[in-house]
Amino acid sequence: MIGIFKHKNPVNLLLLLVFGILIKLPMFLQPHQPVNLHTEGVIYRLLLNAIKPFGTSYPIIYPVIAFTLLYLQAIALTRLFNDQRMMNKATYLVGVSYLLITSLFAEWNYLSAPLLVNTVLIMVFAVIFKMYQHQHVQGKIFNAGLLIGLVSFIYFPATAFLFWVFLGLIIMRPFRLTEWLLAILGLLTPFYFYGIFLFFIDQWDLQKLIPFFNLNAPVLDKTLWFAYAVFLIGIPFFIAVYYVQANLGRMLIQVRKNWSLVLLFLILAIFIPFINGSETYENWIMLTIPLAAFHTFAYLYPTQTWFSQIMFWFTIVYVLAFQYYGPGW
Repeated sequence: MIGIFKHKNPVNLLLLLVFGILIKLPMFLQPHQPVNLHTEGVIYRLLLNAIKPFGTSYPIIYPVIAFTLLYLQAIALTRLFNDQRMMNKATYLVGVSYLLITSLFAEWNYLSAPLLVNTVLIMVFAVIFKMYQHQHVQGKIFNAGLLIGLVSFIYFPATAFLFWVFLGLIIMRPFRLTEWLLAILGLLTPFYFYGIFLFFIDQWDLQKLIPFFNLNAPVLDKTLWFAYAVFLIGIPFFIAVYYVQANLGRMLIQVRKNWSLVLLFLILAIFIPFINGSETYENWIMLTIPLAAFHTFAYLYPTQTWFSQIMFWFTIVYVLAFQYYGPGW
């Protein structure tokens, strides 16, 4: 399986779709209807209200939308990391890793605000990565801030990724105060127009514009299934960190900077669920973007291919066991 997706073959787009459907089949057999949480933004609530009339009669629409988002995100990540030459060859293993990692927890396959946020964050990745290649990037910096501002109206805690944009400016660009101000201006633009809208409809309320948030520890189920999933995420990650470090000297300067940003994104994503923490795992799905990149390294670079195969198939077996013999989806 790894050997098939190692190569950049157009047929792999179809194979990736088939792989995704097979590994995530239970999400269609037992449709999950989204539940409104206090951390969700106005854009996500509007989307749910628009879908609700169809979802009530045809609940299958929710997993179909969720799977479509996951599949498109897998393709977008694959193209992004291939275009940036993050690995030594173009490969579809990025998409495979993303679909496989998101199958480790049932909540990562539900239609949720954090799942929508992942789509926007991949776009932010593309913008930040391109800053190193261009001299005139004022428009891209504004767009990065604007995308983070839009993310705030989907899932407010994700506003913290503005700090990652600033880290991207530090790593990719020499310090220019005007560029930092452009990023902040982009972030504030959606708030400005939404504030005007609330004022004209006579519903001005600061609480609607800037939702309440606090810091608390998320509640996690301490079960063996959870421990196995963390193990299957952690082992390939640490193997990948070793190989990334070993190959840094052979990488272009831009690629080294890109990997630094991927690692910083991962660190920041770990702390996002602590903002308005909940008892579900949906808030952790933003970890899957950088994890997919690192897992690709773990599958692609080891000289002993049998080890990569064992990791891959052991993860497949765990996912199937969890779905059909464990708690299930």
